[in-house]
Amino acid sequence: MAECVRLDSSTSSHTMDKSITLPPDEIFRNLENAKRFAIDIGGSLTKLAYYSTVQHKVAKVRSFDHSTKEAASDKLYEISVQEEVTARLHFIKFENAYIETCLDFIKDHLVNTETKVIKATGGGAHKFKELIERKLGLKVDKEDEMTCLIKGCNFVLRHIPHEAFVYAKHADSEFRFQTTHPDIFPYLLVNIGSGVSIVKVESEDKFERIGGSSIGGGTFWGLGALLTKTKRFDELLQLASKGQHTSVDMLVKDIYGGSYGSLGLTGDLIASSFGKSATADKEFSKEDMAKSLLHMISNDIGQLACLYAKLHNLSRVYFGGFFIRGHPVTMHTITYSINYFTKGEVQALFLRHEGYLGAIGAFLKGAEEDNPNQYSWGENYAGSSGLMSVSPDMNPMQRARSGTFPFDMLEMDRLERQLVNLPLLQDPSSYIPDTVDLTEDALAREYWLYCFEDALDGVVKRAIASQPDMPEAAERAEKFRHKYRHKLQTLRHQPFAYGSLTVRSLLDTREHCLNEFNFPDPYSKIKQRENDVALKYYQKAVKSLDELSWEERQFALVRGVLAGNVFDWGAKAVSDVLESDPEFGFEQAKRQLEERPWLIDSYDQWFERLKGPPHKCALFFVDNSGVDIILGVMPFVRELLSRGTEVVLASNSGPALNDVTNGELQILTERIAAMDPVIHSGLVEDRLTLVQSGSSSPCLDLSRLDKVLANVVRERKTDLVIIEGMGRAIHTNYYAMLSCESLKMAVIKNSWLADRLGGKLFSVVFKYEVPAGKPSQNNAAQTLS
Repeated sequence: MAECVRLDSSTSSHTMDKSITLPPDEIFRNLENAKRFAIDIGGSLTKLAYYSTVQHKVAKVRSFDHSTKEAASDKLYEISVQEEVTARLHFIKFENAYIETCLDFIKDHLVNTETKVIKATGGGAHKFKELIERKLGLKVDKEDEMTCLIKGCNFVLRHIPHEAFVYAKHADSEFRFQTTHPDIFPYLLVNIGSGVSIVKVESEDKFERIGGSSIGGGTFWGLGALLTKTKRFDELLQLASKGQHTSVDMLVKDIYGGSYGSLGLTGDLIASSFGKSATADKEFSKEDMAKSLLHMISNDIGQLACLYAKLHNLSRVYFGGFFIRGHPVTMHTITYSINYFTKGEVQALFLRHEGYLGAIGAFLKGAEEDNPNQYSWGENYAGSSGLMSVSPDMNPMQRARSGTFPFDMLEMDRLERQLVNLPLLQDPSSYIPDTVDLTEDALAREYWLYCFEDALDGVVKRAIASQPDMPEAAERAEKFRHKYRHKLQTLRHQPFAYGSLTVRSLLDTREHCLNEFNFPDPYSKIKQRENDVALKYYQKAVKSLDELSWEERQFALVRGVLAGNVFDWGAKAVSDVLESDPEFGFEQAKRQLEERPWLIDSYDQWFERLKGPPHKCALFFVDNSGVDIILGVMPFVRELLSRGTEVVLASNSGPALNDVTNGELQILTERIAAMDPVIHSGLVEDRLTLVQSGSSSPCLDLSRLDKVLANVVRERKTDLVIIEGMGRAIHTNYYAMLSCESLKMAVIKNSWLADRLGGKLFSVVFKYEVPAGKPSQNNAAQTLS
């Protein structure tokens, strides 16, 4: 448990008479290295943004010089853990009641900042200006509120996958997250604060307020307070969530006895808001009046938004502002209104981080000389609290947490490499990486959450074993266990917390938590050992393949890739075998594979394609270290090179499970080239290229790849994409549509998944696809039922 610092905020005129507890390792993280600040102060909430540098450990590999005494051991390379400094953006949201306490905390812990200015926006920036300057010793530089809002919106839409969502109250999955569109412009932003501003955004710097209304969140709050005597905005919404507006509103059927067919009006449609209150001789409940008021204002805003969207021919309409604030009841009423007035042609879109838009924009204004938009950014799941519902029935964990310190956090890490779409995606705007959305599939969600929790002991054990010379590793591993288990528990109650819940996001969250506690590569020693062993068998494997006939060799090569893919420490069925039977090897793995016909079997079509002309260039997304890459993938690559096909091997930029990293692959390929003239000539003649994918995940998002890789793919005129492994080819990209031929190969190493797909453990997926309209070859696309 974090050591806590108790701070008394009872003496401030700006704060409530209460004391609060701040866990310093969870709130205002890395504050001692903060370099730049921005703040957005609204009527009730403060959003603080700061940029900091984060020091963490990274695993590096270095090849031994085998011509010297350095190579006394049989190891191919050495592993070292080094310190690395990266950039991180922190965003924290809290009630204005805590502002002085927080400023005191920041002042006491701020040691390395060089900035003299804090960018500020929002209506409260003037009110709290003197307090901020006195407490922090920084000059407050105010920025235009709307400019900051738009800049923040552009940033989250561009950099955070699954940022936007549609809210569907009565659906199995209430939050339906949208695919990030490559071009986010143009769009309409409807900001509902005290009033309503409707803004048309056409580019990064071009936007225009095209309309608005004085009837907004302030109207709901003010009239609601008069009607119900309830002063708090959230309490008013809670009342509305329990009310029945039909008790107060006059409906079409109350006037006409049913629907008004000739005008297309259904009987349940509101004919007059609060219409019954004029004639009914009774008292109305606070709940019913609050609900009627909410419908009245939401319908008015919804109709305005629809009219402006149609007038300017805009299909993307985002809603934000304190009126929304993630409340299911407000999102539902806005959604209903938009659906009604546009007959479903326009969707009401909401943002996971809409509360941070102003703070993000203010920060970006202060950081323009650093040009933050030139980088790619990724949400750090280990330090972000995620989208939390405020409904009392939906999130018991959040209510319990808020009793300690009602803070909400977002962290964004600056990535080393700029990420872009794979140029070969058939339609980037409709590409969805993940095969199954666990937010919508309750049965699958429960299984995978259990599966990841069950695997925790093994991950902790391997994390400790990866750092035998660090006595404090066990303590850090326990902190990792606690944090990741808490994340899993949160996702049980809030599966939508970080966007669509998928196997990929569960894996990525685990990697983020491991990195948080300085376990950059728990499988490093396992990979090192397996790489060293597999290399000893490479020449023998290649010799046996060369002795086969051409036809026999093609099948043997495919079977070799599949057998190699069995060696996956991320699959419990495999890791149990590898731990209990160290002698389990390549030949044993081949015997585990199912016989043809495979579960998904396009081998005959692939074999026929091989009889044709060679591909110009093949892009191969590789998977595991050891047997997989050395005895499975490399012989397959060797054959492609022999056919006259250039090959680009794309491997992870950073560690994940036992997946081979680019640094490891560089060393392995050099060693193999020393034994194999085909691989050697491929490297020398630049027909074999090794490139980072930009990913540090066991899965693969083809919309977030290293820009260097995308350029190589384009320059080499790549016409074949090969994706290997359960994470990259089944959990993700199974339905990915490419503009060139593709080959997806994987062995199913999870019995639950195999059963669901109609197969069994070690069933094979071999899926060769040709894009529609390509002549001379059959399209072998198959689907999982």
